[in-house]
Amino acid sequence: MNEIVNILAENWEKSGIIKGDLLLLHSNVRRTFIKYKKARSNITIEDILASFLMAVGDAGTLLLPLFNFGFSSGEPFDINNTPSKMGALTEAGRKHIDAIRTGHPIYSFAAIGEKKELFLNIDNYSGYGADSPFAILHKNNGKIAVLDLPDQNSMTFYHYVEEMENVPYRFHKKFTGFYTDKNGVTENKEYSLFVRDVEKGVETYVYPMEDYLWNEGLYSGFKENTESGLRIIKSTDIYNATSHIINTGKFENMLMRYSKKRS
Repeated sequence: MNEIVNILAENWEKSGIIKGDLLLLHSNVRRTFIKYKKARSNITIEDILASFLMAVGDAGTLLLPLFNFGFSSGEPFDINNTPSKMGALTEAGRKHIDAIRTGHPIYSFAAIGEKKELFLNIDNYSGYGADSPFAILHKNNGKIAVLDLPDQNSMTFYHYVEEMENVPYRFHKKFTGFYTDKNGVTENKEYSLFVRDVEKGVETYVYPMEDYLWNEGLYSGFKENTESGLRIIKSTDIYNATSHIINTGKFENMLMRYSKKRS
């Protein structure tokens, strides 16, 4: 293992990753890559992936989002070959020799590590539902880490909470298309997402919620573009905080807002 992997792993641990964590990671590696590229020209995206795997350790599990929205616009999905659209680190995770991929054609994940079997053969109908990897993460006391991204561009877990709490500004929408499974069998399949009601002008707007989580002391680590840029939160903590906001009717301008086009 090269020196840069060790250095990065130590940095992630300073943000609160511990050995044995079940960790969902959202990432923008550009700043990290540029920083270490200047000093060590041989750094690769695989080094960054290895550093996170080192941080969670042999008893830990890394979960990476492989989201791809082509299926929602009529493109076929192939679980073995459809790439992630969530950045270079996630695509490296998809291609990792020990990774398994969950089955939702829009919101799939790569799982690598000790507990990856929890995600084996998961073919959840609803992207954010009770049968989804978000729910598995929550039920198993997992954590969520975000590297150099605002919640607005990363924290999909909010939508899981919104679905579980059945918020009034989203609804279930069905999508159908050609789906090729891991055995190469293609068929027409249907999946669902709990989508925002765009006809009513609903926009995702979670910047205030991110501030709230910091102010409540629920995030550990560092804000984006400072220090390592990695922050971490327990899935139970973000679920409880978000459900509280929803159930007290304070979700507008915390989790969503209405666009100016609203009539």
